Amino acid sequence: MPPRPKKFVCTLCKNNVQVVDYKNPGFLANYITYYRSLQSRFHTGVCLKHQKQLAVAVKRARGMGLLAAVRYEK
Repeated sequence: MPPRPKKFVCTLCKNNVQVVDYKNPGFLANYITYYRSLQSRFHTGVCLKHQKQLAVAVKRARGMGLLAAVRYEK
């Protein structure tokens, strides 16, 4: 019999994060790619609830100018 896969555990639930704050761009930078798009749940390791909160927080931070919307290359 093949071994069972490990049970999925959300990293934000494990750290008891209730609300994802848009005013912390250093924290949000961990969840965006090199090209400034939000990473998928598969790569971030968060549950659906926190992934939705991350998406809203990143969009708000971009609107406030705390995060860059795109990466500029010369």
